[in-house]
Amino acid sequence: MPKTREQKKEIVARLAEKMSRMKSAAFSSISGYTMEQANALRGKAAEKNVDIFIAKKTLLGHAAKQAGFTVNTEDFDGSILTAVAYNDEVSAAKTLKEFTKVNENFKLVGGILEGKVISAEMVNQLAMLPTKEELLGRMVGSLNAPISGFVHVLSGNLRGLVTALTAIKDQKTT
Repeated sequence: MPKTREQKKEIVARLAEKMSRMKSAAFSSISGYTMEQANALRGKAAEKNVDIFIAKKTLLGHAAKQAGFTVNTEDFDGSILTAVAYNDEVSAAKTLKEFTKVNENFKLVGGILEGKVISAEMVNQLAMLPTKEELLGRMVGSLNAPISGFVHVLSGNLRGLVTALTAIKDQKTT
């Protein structure tokens, strides 16, 4: 059943609101999208705080324009699934990239990063980057490495001292 003009305006307003709050978005062309795939993708996306939605290309274009982006949806083939990330810049791209690996019906077609439209190749490259949490974990590990190394060196010296004292004690008791 076709949607009324008011329903379309509501959809565009909702999508524009999501897009105005996002840090990045990734677009995927889909065909043969099953409910089983939809549920699996929604579950993975929810874990990463990524919103997934499918909208007509014209409505998506109007919503992007309202949010301040110029997305030429005519360049996209077929139905478009959009992943929007709010916490970091790579979650949306990673979510769709992982899903395209196991579902040949999905094809990355573009995205939005820092307010600019990016190509599918750039979305693929973005998906290969570590997430903010992974980078923070690496940084903490790097900061902690010298300290833990110093502790191990000091504990080695103490172990050596305890071993020497134990040997002296054993020697004097015999």
